[in-house]
Amino acid sequence: MTEQSARPTSKDVARAAGVSQATVSLVLGDKWRGRVSERTAGLVRDAARALGYRPNLAARNLRLGTTRTALLVVPALTNEFFARVYTGAAGVAAEHGFGVVLYPSPAGVGPAKDPFASARAALDGVIASSMATGALDAIRGSDGSDLPLVMLDSDPAAPGAAARVNLDIADGMRQIAGHLLALGHRRLVHLSSAVASWTFDVRAAALAETVREVPDAVLGTVSAPLEVDAARVATERALTRPGPRPTALVCDDDILAAGACKAVRRLGLRVPEDISVSGFDDLALATAVEPELTTVRLPAERVGERGMSALLAVLDGRRPETGDLPVTLVVRGSTAPPAARTPRPVTRPGGTTE
Repeated sequence: MTEQSARPTSKDVARAAGVSQATVSLVLGDKWRGRVSERTAGLVRDAARALGYRPNLAARNLRLGTTRTALLVVPALTNEFFARVYTGAAGVAAEHGFGVVLYPSPAGVGPAKDPFASARAALDGVIASSMATGALDAIRGSDGSDLPLVMLDSDPAAPGAAARVNLDIADGMRQIAGHLLALGHRRLVHLSSAVASWTFDVRAAALAETVREVPDAVLGTVSAPLEVDAARVATERALTRPGPRPTALVCDDDILAAGACKAVRRLGLRVPEDISVSGFDDLALATAVEPELTTVRLPAERVGERGMSALLAVLDGRRPETGDLPVTLVVRGSTAPPAARTPRPVTRPGGTTE
């Protein structure tokens, strides 16, 4: 192998930047603040980028006696949102020589078990999405003093986290409710998640508050697990109750909305002509159903990026970035003004109508 084709070393970077190898190690190890000037750090990064230098992480970790590993704990591996959070976190981690281990908590509820003989010996920090801080005690230690914890999409009032990254979930639900009320809907039903979680509590509170602001609007509630078939059954129950039929279903996420659409069709009704349906999250599922779902887009990758950046800041003694991430209403074909004619009769499963 020729000298030009050989893999560049930290010595090459030091020579190109006109600094010592120790300075290169400080800058590329993200430990330069207070020791190296901003200008010198920039020179080192530019030289490393120009040479295509990549640190030998295995050698560095062995030398420093550190794993440079973060654990990302999520409620479930089957939900696309958490996969996107992982993608964002892993991207930032790779830029700083970290690895990210993805780990689901048991069934999304209860305490998460330690995935290693001792997570506190194997990890540099923990990031947890859509969970309670207490669920991480077995991993972090009961007093939470051993591993820094960054919480994503979680109660900002709960103690125990070194940093938090939240979405503006309440604003997302206000946008959905405002959209439906502006279309003229006054009989709404909230198809809520049966999972006990801060994020779903926030959605319910924001929806109820927004509907209360319209004097003639009423809001009912029916709950279901985060499964299409469970949502279908709950929706059929909501739409066949005695009294005036609701004209809009506000669902806590797109999976519930898909089940709601299925129930509407099985009852001989149409979306959105007879019933408007909205989701939340903007998963791939939102554009796979017909009509496509009106929903709230959550920047999941950005949540993961911000979470990993927050952990790096905590480890480095810096203040993490603050402020909720904005969410966006995406209007598609599943919502429309309520029908001005006599409501279409419901066909119950089994063929009877009413």
